[in-house]
Amino acid sequence: MKYFSLSRLSTLLLLTGIGNISTGYAEELPAPVQALTNQGITIHGQFEAPGGMRGFGASVQGQELAIYLTPDGQHTIIGTLMDDQGNDLSEAQIEEHVRVPLEAQTWALLEESHWIQDGDENAPRVIYTFTDANCPYCRQLWQQSRPWVEAGEVQLRHIMVGILAPNSPALAATILGADDPSAALHDHSSGDSLSARAQPRDIEEQVYANNQLFEELGLYATPTSAFQRETDSGSLRIDRIQGLPSEERLIEMMGGEAP
Repeated sequence: MKYFSLSRLSTLLLLTGIGNISTGYAEELPAPVQALTNQGITIHGQFEAPGGMRGFGASVQGQELAIYLTPDGQHTIIGTLMDDQGNDLSEAQIEEHVRVPLEAQTWALLEESHWIQDGDENAPRVIYTFTDANCPYCRQLWQQSRPWVEAGEVQLRHIMVGILAPNSPALAATILGADDPSAALHDHSSGDSLSARAQPRDIEEQVYANNQLFEELGLYATPTSAFQRETDSGSLRIDRIQGLPSEERLIEMMGGEAP
């Protein structure tokens, strides 16, 4: 059993996908770009752009942006840069300088949440799943995942939340506060009855923190599962599945056919 209880990042900004977290761009910005940040735009990184311009990957209210600083350093242009063949030159920069780093921070938030290990700690594939003790679909996902978990191919990390029923927070705390949380979750998911028991304040706060993370990531259903995939360019992106996955999506999430 492996159980983590680590500090959370302090600043959260929802973007696309499972939700992405922004810490802003630390270097000193040119005045026209700084003026945009004063209006609420967040700068995540910069890149070289054609025509002597400088580009900046940015976001505002969930929208990803490319900003271009003119060569004289006095003006900015927000939009899509095209070449003479009509090719979009901004999309790849947004991917590299906005989505990839923000999703890496999202994955770090999941790692730092209060989760219960289900499976081999050395399994090559890690999946985070938000689990409510009152959720029948969470138990169904637990059952469906057994072939991969028991073969040592997948490790599920159950982020325990309490959102579906009035006693859900207490049940989540009871599992998290058990002497062996992994065994308690296993027994409950196998069909054993679970009665809520009073837990120390720090365990209750872990459930509250998980609930906050669930809301801040814009999620609405349990189970919601998150896993990483590698793009053609070699970067890691996060895929999510809200609710019980279809057979096709389950195989995709688990990384292949059942062993």
